[in-house]
Amino acid sequence: MPDLKPIVARTPEELADVLGLPRTAAKEWQFQHALLARLKEIVRRQDITHAEIARRAGTSRTRVTSILNDDLRHVSSDLLIRILGALGYRVKVSVVKSDSAA
Repeated sequence: MPDLKPIVARTPEELADVLGLPRTAAKEWQFQHALLARLKEIVRRQDITHAEIARRAGTSRTRVTSILNDDLRHVSSDLLIRILGALGYRVKVSVVKSDSAA
């Protein structure tokens, strides 16, 4: 068996490159993780159950639990925004020119 050599990706863009994904995927990961960080902060502050979040957002409790445990596989940014909206928040998006193209 050949020796496996670890690959270190220091940025989301490098990770996308290593995985053979477009760099635009890294931009979406960053956006989703920013939404998730804010969502987790709000949930902690409001002391609300996962079941209540799910009821308000029209999704399942298990999905909410997975999201709050950092599992964003098969989770759209739309769902994160819908959950935040169900908790009484709105998302403001800022578009700025990046230093490098995707």
